[in-house]
Amino acid sequence: MTLPLTGAAAAYGALGRTFEAYFAEVNDAGGVNGRKIRAFLADDGFAPNRSLEQVRRLVERDQVLAIVGQTGTATSLATRKYLNDAKVPQIFVLSGAPTYTNDIEQYPWSLPWLPAYRIEGSVIAKHIATARPGAKLGVLYQNDDAGKGFLTGLKAAIRAGQIVKEESFEATDPTVDSQVLSLKAAGADTLVVFGIPKSTAQALRRAFDSDWKPQVYISSIAVSIPQVLEPAGLDKCKGVISTAYLKDPADPAWADDTAMKEFLAFMKKRAPQVPLDNLAALGVSIATATVQILKQCGKDLSRQNVVNQTMNLDMELPLVLPGLRVRTSPKQRELFTAMRLQEFDGARWALMRA
Repeated sequence: MTLPLTGAAAAYGALGRTFEAYFAEVNDAGGVNGRKIRAFLADDGFAPNRSLEQVRRLVERDQVLAIVGQTGTATSLATRKYLNDAKVPQIFVLSGAPTYTNDIEQYPWSLPWLPAYRIEGSVIAKHIATARPGAKLGVLYQNDDAGKGFLTGLKAAIRAGQIVKEESFEATDPTVDSQVLSLKAAGADTLVVFGIPKSTAQALRRAFDSDWKPQVYISSIAVSIPQVLEPAGLDKCKGVISTAYLKDPADPAWADDTAMKEFLAFMKKRAPQVPLDNLAALGVSIATATVQILKQCGKDLSRQNVVNQTMNLDMELPLVLPGLRVRTSPKQRELFTAMRLQEFDGARWALMRA
């Protein structure tokens, strides 16, 4: 796995740590089909050139079986051609950019994990259309394929002319203050934010501190309470709405859920230093699905069979919301095709009625 363990997007390191810890747990129980799993975490700082450098090292020096859970759209796209040319699986990519579903025939060795960003944008737009039909939207989005994919889904389901202004930012920008103030000045009464945790936290805090009180929607890639909402200020985030496909460890609604109890016990034992948030749940979920693929591979642990098994999944992941079963086939390679809405009440995320 390549991911940002340092830099502006270092919050994503939590998913890598739990991914690694899950395999340690599996190994102590005997491994998969009698074999142990070795996980490599390579820091790319969320920089595409560093990601390519790290991926080359993992493939050519370390001889890894696959690149799993690679974090980021720009970083994963920087390595996609290399991995497909080398016929190395690039599976469960943490991106919902449209290219990962539109270009499957050209890049058959690459499989996304996240729900398509167009789906997420559409889910938010449909809620706005129902709950706030007269809303004037200000949209702040990351200037890459991920942000543009989200924007496409939003625009496809929103009324023409309802977006009063769009502002973009780079993931490496030190702040998004000027963009937030520009959206406020445009007269927007609804703020939609798509970006990494750091930028999302900055946007939430700046909007509140500028005495602007729009209805705020944020992306599922930046809903961590300890790494996004707490830095922004929990009081400043009350009423924020987002999308979800994973159970939130901070939501007491899952207090009696068997899968959540097992997850919390695992975290206490294997990764006590990692924040208990959706990123930790994400790391465990990716690792769980990876183990399932390895089980299905049996004795044939060729790279081709790994890819074949990603197209033959039918499973319920314990930390995924009920009803969102993973089913894939050669013609259906998206793991998640639906999402739920959730609202932050000042202390926790609470699922909204479907």
